[in-house]
Amino acid sequence: MKPRPPSMRLFFAAYSLLWAVVLPLVLVYFLRRGRKDPLYARHLAERFGTVPAPLPGAVWVHTVSLGEFRSAVPLLMALLARGERLHITCMTPAGRREAETILADRIASGAAIVTWLPLDMAWTCRRFLKAAQPKAGILMEMEFWPRLIETADRLGVPVFFGNAQYPEKTFQRDNRITRPLGRAMGLAAGAMVKSDLQRERFSARGVAPVHVTGELRFDQPVPAHLVRAGQALRESLHAAARPVVTIASAIEGEDDLLAAAIRMTRELQPETLFVYVPRAPERFDRVAAILQDAGLAVLRRSDALGPDLGPKGDLPDDVQVLLGDSMGEMYAYLAMADRVIVGGGFVPKGAHNISEPLALSKPVWVGAHIWTIAYPAQEALAAGVLQILPNDPAKIAAAMTTGPAAPDDDVRAFFADHAGALDKTLAAFDALMRGAASPDAASSAPRP
Repeated sequence: MKPRPPSMRLFFAAYSLLWAVVLPLVLVYFLRRGRKDPLYARHLAERFGTVPAPLPGAVWVHTVSLGEFRSAVPLLMALLARGERLHITCMTPAGRREAETILADRIASGAAIVTWLPLDMAWTCRRFLKAAQPKAGILMEMEFWPRLIETADRLGVPVFFGNAQYPEKTFQRDNRITRPLGRAMGLAAGAMVKSDLQRERFSARGVAPVHVTGELRFDQPVPAHLVRAGQALRESLHAAARPVVTIASAIEGEDDLLAAAIRMTRELQPETLFVYVPRAPERFDRVAAILQDAGLAVLRRSDALGPDLGPKGDLPDDVQVLLGDSMGEMYAYLAMADRVIVGGGFVPKGAHNISEPLALSKPVWVGAHIWTIAYPAQEALAAGVLQILPNDPAKIAAAMTTGPAAPDDDVRAFFADHAGALDKTLAAFDALMRGAASPDAASSAPRP
């Protein structure tokens, strides 16, 4: 077990007190969210550390939501192919549904389970780890739950950060305000990070060893059936010769700006078809109303298309916006596009994944807030395969009517240069596991 200086012990005491205060509010949050998505309010016992059907000795991988789970898919499949069993934890219904869908066969065969992550309290984390008995844990992307990591270290369960990044805003916040929180990261058993910059940041917090493994999203398999379905759908919407712009993963706070940009784009180029894909399913109805209130002719995927994205009947030829109100079909919506705007970056919450449109060689634009995707956004900007848009609907419209629209060899080359993270991650995981199993590491903590 790693040492805990007095400042860290004081931090965890205050952290426990904070959880005692906010726990009722957290429960109310789950119940209220459950009115929009019932899955939020189901399996509540798992939020308190219950594991209904544990797989002792499994590799536990935490993927907070949909994007994190998708980024982990190459790693998960490789671990399964090596004979590992998996325990996946999530925080959101979108992530859990995707995990249960993608891993359905493995769950049925007893090779994988999916549960909620426990709330970050000492007794819930201890209960979870003792019930699950994982051989190791991997927290994907930006996930850091201090009590969970502290408890795992205390119980001798090695926990690693995977496909990890430490965003600039969070890093600076921990420098200025929450230093004990940052130092608690050092209780992890190691990290697999996206870039040299991220290695420096994790090392500064005492995390060791740290391996640079790249971005797993560049190794995600592209589902060919969705690409074909998107191309066929473009034909069905009479858009083979029309410019098509896909707005992917738009989040709350961006819709009015983007609706105005769509309207202005159509004033400049009336034949343009937009495909609008909100980030969260609970927002589908609200986004449809915003687009319609902007005077746009909206066709909802759920109304007009069947399970295979084929038309249920004749489609109108005057569609201005196709609303992608579905989950798990992003590659189809991207395959339709000449240009792609990735959402999130027009508000301070930060931009979402750009690797999927890059995988299809699509020109990509994002808003100015790219701290959440520092890698690979900075590298993509330097390579000229990503562009920043201001929060100005007229300038967005100008970019959509004059910017590059054809697949670009530079995009293909950039994507190829940044692939290969899976092999590096597997090698790093094996090295970290060997280090965790060394006599010095093994003798430093009791097993659960």
